[in-house]
Amino acid sequence: MPYFVYKVSPTLQLTYIDTKERYQDARTLVRGLRAERASDAVDDYRLIFARHQSEAERLLSTPRDDRVIGED
Repeated sequence: MPYFVYKVSPTLQLTYIDTKERYQDARTLVRGLRAERASDAVDDYRLIFARHQSEAERLLSTPRDDRVIGED
């Protein structure tokens, strides 16, 4: 399965960047994009492992629940 790279805005607007077959290639691309962005930029770059592009977009646009560590 490939790794998809996206630019994600705070409003969860997704902009497709590239697809990589190897994790190391996708990670290097995302780290490079993050290093080049302006310090006041609010967008983020994310990579996602998915079967196809529509699944990647669905996973990235679904809000994640707050992570619970331990019991209440």
